[in-house]
Amino acid sequence: MAQTPDEPLTLTVHSLPRADVSDTAAMTRSGRWKMLLLLLACAAPVIASYFTYYVIRPEGRRNYGELIDPQLPLPAFIGVDANGRAVPLTQLKDQWLFISVADSACDDACQKHLYVQHQLREGLGKDKDRLDWVWLRTGAPELAEPLKKATASATVLHVDEKLLATWLTPAAGQRLQDHLYVVDPIGNWMMRFPAQADPKQIKRDLDRLLRASAFWDKGGRVGVAAVNGG
Repeated sequence: MAQTPDEPLTLTVHSLPRADVSDTAAMTRSGRWKMLLLLLACAAPVIASYFTYYVIRPEGRRNYGELIDPQLPLPAFIGVDANGRAVPLTQLKDQWLFISVADSACDDACQKHLYVQHQLREGLGKDKDRLDWVWLRTGAPELAEPLKKATASATVLHVDEKLLATWLTPAAGQRLQDHLYVVDPIGNWMMRFPAQADPKQIKRDLDRLLRASAFWDKGGRVGVAAVNGG
């Protein structure tokens, strides 16, 4: 039998399929939509609670405190706690904040505010861990020992009054220390109570805020002991 002569081995190179530009663009758009939907899902509980409080208005009653519009986020400056440690104000986020402002000497009006803050927070019962009692003190950095003991369960930070005034503002004709203020867990200043406010009316507003946000806001900030000087 005649042998077939060896033939050289040949390779066929097939080109890779070219990416379809339209498919790539569609995948990019799909990814963006998924990210947007995820962000909306995370924000939905907060939006719903604000809708409940601001729009539905349970029992048709108006709020006692003045709503701040636009809401103002916690500023980036630093406060100093009772142990001399620097605490960024933004670290106070993730809790409702019930804030008073006063000189470190703490006159009668200041002591009344601190007492009202303490009593109203304690009166919240099981919800009290969702609200932080905060005193932003100005003036001298030193704090008298009796005041340290009286505010042991509060978040007390020494802050620069001029910097503080770039965030919180009083009503016309009032001083910064005349009011009590509320900041939401997102970190936005959203309410200011009138000077010489009625504690019963304040409590009504606090109850409504906590009730409206009960299904998404839980008590106990991560690292809260560090914020409070623990």
